Amino acid sequence: MNSRLVITGISVLSPIGVNKNEFWTNLTNGVSGIKDITLFDVSKFKSKKAGEIADFDAKEYLGKKGIRHIDRTSLLVSSSAKLAMEDANITHETYGADELGIVIGSTYGSIDSISSFDLEGLQEGPTFVNPMAFPNTVLNAPASRVSIFCNATGLNSTISTGTASGLDAIIYASDFLRLGRGKAVLAGGVHGLTRDIFWGAYSSGVLSGSSDVAEISTPFDKRRNGFVIGEASALLVIERLEDALERNAKIYAEIKGYGCTFNPDKTSCDDINTTQGVRSISMAMEDAGINNEDVSYISACANSSITGDMMEAKIIRDYFGDSADKVPVSAIKSMTGECLDASGSLQCVAGVLSINNSIIPPTTNYQEKDEECNLDCVPNASREVEVNNVLVNSFSDTGNISSVIISKYS
Repeated sequence: MNSRLVITGISVLSPIGVNKNEFWTNLTNGVSGIKDITLFDVSKFKSKKAGEIADFDAKEYLGKKGIRHIDRTSLLVSSSAKLAMEDANITHETYGADELGIVIGSTYGSIDSISSFDLEGLQEGPTFVNPMAFPNTVLNAPASRVSIFCNATGLNSTISTGTASGLDAIIYASDFLRLGRGKAVLAGGVHGLTRDIFWGAYSSGVLSGSSDVAEISTPFDKRRNGFVIGEASALLVIERLEDALERNAKIYAEIKGYGCTFNPDKTSCDDINTTQGVRSISMAMEDAGINNEDVSYISACANSSITGDMMEAKIIRDYFGDSADKVPVSAIKSMTGECLDASGSLQCVAGVLSINNSIIPPTTNYQEKDEECNLDCVPNASREVEVNNVLVNSFSDTGNISSVIISKYS
């Protein structure tokens, strides 16, 4: 079965907005969500900023009942799921519980709960740990919580492929629907900001400001020195076209094609292998049945890392050739920070809204041109232009590479 797949609902909880309208307004106006971290103490670190979701209160979305022992990551994605269901106008009467699936990209899962549970066990002894905290310690806890809150008894999967997780969740869900195994799937990614992940990133030297330089998220700019970490949850409601039409659903866009590859080679500034990145884009383009000139906008994975941005720019140039200069490429992580597992699906939401509003969001903080990243990166100001096909790229540091084509529905 090769059904057309459409997006009928979107949701976003991000550093620049906790609903689609706020997110889009701030994104297109170049408003940054990067600010001083308040969720935990960073006084001992040189890096002190993050794309933190301000004043998030899960009770506003989920009510008070049954959330006291649930960690931030699961609360973020469960809240996002409720927003997505409402946006798609899907209720418990729309589809049967077994016809609704959940696919969540989450490499780190509920890592804060895992570390807290283990610490309590080590300090107090195994007989004194809180049993209510144990269900949060499994990697698939966020996806499971979403299914519980949404009363979904169909597909429930967790995709763990690093930064590509959110995009891979959308691809996995799309394949599932193409096989006719469900009516609708909520798919996307989530990443909650925790001290463990911050510490790990900082110790690895990948965060901006971890050395004696300015702490700034500036993709494709020559001043870039690492990424600023962020948090978000972004989900799409995906349905087969025939099912969406039957219930008279609003259709935002169509998922036209996708590709996945893996790069086993470690990249360096001196030897960047673009083969698998080019192949991923090629697979997505072929699946979508479009040509280079049909791509209106590329939503880049670029997160302000020195090598990563350079590699993506080279992949785009290697694939598009001479037409690379004609394709706008913007990096929303300049405003949200690197939201890791949620980044690919966050880019998809931006792509969907770009199609619906005929606006390409900017790459902010762009000042100094880098010849190694010589692209039309839509610097510092949004661009009004018809958007028909968006190429979304996600390149994980662990080697996973994914590309998705989202197109205007017609």
